[in-house]
Amino acid sequence: MLRLGNILLWMAAAIILCQARPNVKLNSLSSSGLRSDCAANVMRLSLDKALAVGNQLEVEAINGTKHILLTPSMAARCGYSMESDPWGNTRIYTSLMGCFVDNKDDATFNVGLRLQMYSENPSDVVSHDVSQTCSYTRWASREILCDRNYMEVSHHMADLDAEAKGQTRDGKDEKLNAKLEASGASQGIWKMTFHTPEPVAMVLQEAEQAGYAAKTTSSRLVMRSPYNTAETYSEDVAGVPMEVFRVSAYYMAPQGLNVVNLAAACPKGGVLFTEDMISWHVPRRVTPLLDGRITVSEMHMGINGQRLDRSQMAARGYTLSTTDFHIVVEIPVGSPDGYYKSHAPDYQYHITYFVEPMLEDDTVPETRVFSVLLGTFLHDVELRNITFSTGVLTVEESNAKGFTVQEHSLANGSKSFSLQVPFDADVVLKHNPERLVTSYFLPLIFGLVVLPEETPFGLPVDLQASLQDIVLPIMAGTCDQNQFHISVKFGSHGSNFKAIVGPRELTAEMAEDYNFYENGTHLSLILPYTAKDAVFELLTAESVRSRIDLLLLDRANDWVLADLHLACYFPLKATECHPNGTMTAVAVKVESTRNLKPSQLTLKDQSCTPQFSDDRFAYFSFSVDTCGTTRTFFDHYMMYENEIRLSYNNAKGAANTSPVDPDYRQTISCFYVVNETRTVAFSAKPRTYEPAAEIGTGQLMVQMRLSQDPSYELFYQAEDYPVVKYLQQPLYFEVELMHSTDPHLELIAENCWATLYEDRTSLPSWDIIVDSCENRNDSYATIFHPVVSDSRVLVPSHIKRFSVKMFTFTKDDEVLKDQIYVHCDAVICDTSSQADGSCRGQCVHPPGQSYPRPAGVKKERRSTDSTRQRQISSGAIILSNL
Repeated sequence: MLRLGNILLWMAAAIILCQARPNVKLNSLSSSGLRSDCAANVMRLSLDKALAVGNQLEVEAINGTKHILLTPSMAARCGYSMESDPWGNTRIYTSLMGCFVDNKDDATFNVGLRLQMYSENPSDVVSHDVSQTCSYTRWASREILCDRNYMEVSHHMADLDAEAKGQTRDGKDEKLNAKLEASGASQGIWKMTFHTPEPVAMVLQEAEQAGYAAKTTSSRLVMRSPYNTAETYSEDVAGVPMEVFRVSAYYMAPQGLNVVNLAAACPKGGVLFTEDMISWHVPRRVTPLLDGRITVSEMHMGINGQRLDRSQMAARGYTLSTTDFHIVVEIPVGSPDGYYKSHAPDYQYHITYFVEPMLEDDTVPETRVFSVLLGTFLHDVELRNITFSTGVLTVEESNAKGFTVQEHSLANGSKSFSLQVPFDADVVLKHNPERLVTSYFLPLIFGLVVLPEETPFGLPVDLQASLQDIVLPIMAGTCDQNQFHISVKFGSHGSNFKAIVGPRELTAEMAEDYNFYENGTHLSLILPYTAKDAVFELLTAESVRSRIDLLLLDRANDWVLADLHLACYFPLKATECHPNGTMTAVAVKVESTRNLKPSQLTLKDQSCTPQFSDDRFAYFSFSVDTCGTTRTFFDHYMMYENEIRLSYNNAKGAANTSPVDPDYRQTISCFYVVNETRTVAFSAKPRTYEPAAEIGTGQLMVQMRLSQDPSYELFYQAEDYPVVKYLQQPLYFEVELMHSTDPHLELIAENCWATLYEDRTSLPSWDIIVDSCENRNDSYATIFHPVVSDSRVLVPSHIKRFSVKMFTFTKDDEVLKDQIYVHCDAVICDTSSQADGSCRGQCVHPPGQSYPRPAGVKKERRSTDSTRQRQISSGAIILSNL
């Protein structure tokens, strides 16, 4: 406090607006944590931290039997304020001239407050009524209170009356007094004029609605204004910014109408500091308050409302002095009456006299945990939340998610915060700069607040660590008689890689064809050695060496994570010799002849072309005395030899190797044992008739079977029907000419279709094969599979294989029935007869000719009495709903 003549100023150290239901927490309902005392012209109520956890607080003023909720605007107008210290304690201040204080002759003051404490359940409310009687008689003639949210000025009425003595009142004053008495404004404040500095006049009711308070007591006139209202203004006084409140009040006294000029000026600055000392500078002559010269008669200094004498000031190192322009108060930094304070201007954390906090990254990559220490901070800083790449989490939510967030208290009263986040958390970003290295990134923003103002600020942090921690997948493979078996054990990428099978990336359709299986840690593939993505490396007399290449690539960078090149020999007879004097041979397109078209291969006699060919095989069947076959005798053997070659005719008709295609030569030979030679005598007689054979008849049989997989090794038997399949699961069919070894016969699957019912003529139906080709109106086209000679297949031309994906018939998006039957018309033709036009082969048409047919229109079936046509049907195939 300091007394300027007969003026007393009371200045609070900080300006904090009171709030009704502030964010104050209470955990104890005992009133032992409540303390009240009187400090000069204010009453102070302290609420201990022990009561400030888990609940919210409302403050009400007790006025007789009434309770008035102190909202922020009500508190500022009526003389109430609140603050919280950095330790969580709450203090409530009441001006003894407040609106709801019971004033006894301006000497004894009864203050009543009710504290309403709310827990998380709004129905749980605990109330504490607090009353305090204060005595204050050392009133100065004029007192100014600069509190945390308002300015207050009071003037002794006797001084005002003395100023009014000797004033001459004319008839107008008497008329005005009569008018005021008639309006009920006698013995009270009538109106006031605010100087901003331009005059603004208001009657009392208008001023109260604008947030001001004015009243008279037994001896004083009191005016109160919140900060930063429309009628306050700022003024620089001796280099110190002051907020000024000036008003002329008109009030009725027993002697008549009086006018008094009141003013309050509160410093908004004037604080200077060094690393060791804080100093407050108050203007020695506050011009908005006083006119003319003044004399400083007394100066006193107080802390927390208690005046200090010279010995107390000396013990603490405090000084109070004057200069030509200022009254100066100095307090050393670290004084026992103060505390350090945090600040967050522009959302950045600062401590008075100390620069920003330090960030210590304690991450050890081998532990696979980000560990960061943030600090140090003063005790008034609280960590509220952390912003991760996936969103904002509170401290509680972060701990619940497995991120360890801790607050550490240090011996000097400061604190720090630590955070630990595992590398594998979803908030951690990952990148592979190298094939075996992973870089981990953790972008963070720590959300902190400075208490009690709840001032937020953020500290962004970017953490990074690298580890050589990539575990590559492991591949292994084996072979059986007909298939490749490949397994992959996942590495640290899991299944997040691209699989390249041969030249193609593995797709869902390929995976289905290759019996793909995955269980989360492994995957497996089963491929026939004749798979499209396999390559043939070498053909021997009894086998073929087939190879499958499998690469696993990183999706982002195409790095090779693992590779497997599996090559095995599979049984395959390149040449077979038959007792009836025929030879059969298989030619294979090996890897070294990538441009070879097997259909262009011939025997020595170029007119001898393959009986069957596709993009990888050519099948020849011929008599040993044809096609340029040579015969050689040696020892007890007779050898027939021919050659499969790729030839082309030059202009003179000579057979030469193509200059573009690779040189292809495959020698085929058959050996017959010649044990001995015998001489047989015979005599000839003229025949009386020519020998003749009786005409015999027979029936060629055709069967259709459903294979269990694309290897065509295991077939469903009659007892297995109905067969259950999933939607779009491939159905592998084989149509075979039975009990015939005639290489000149070829089986053609001419037409195949599906029906709902066993009757092959029933409707609805859907074409699968039309005129020996796939149905071009079907988005899932039929696939023909090659047939080669093996231990079961003696004449490949007697067998046709095709697959179609499982489907069902629908109408208006409703399934008509969950089963289908498949029927085929097969034609047996003679390849040696040029007159047999139907033997062009499976899906081979003359150039420019095609056989499209509108969807749903059935081709007219051949007559069932045709000697070359066979009709076959499958059993029921049921669609699984699981």
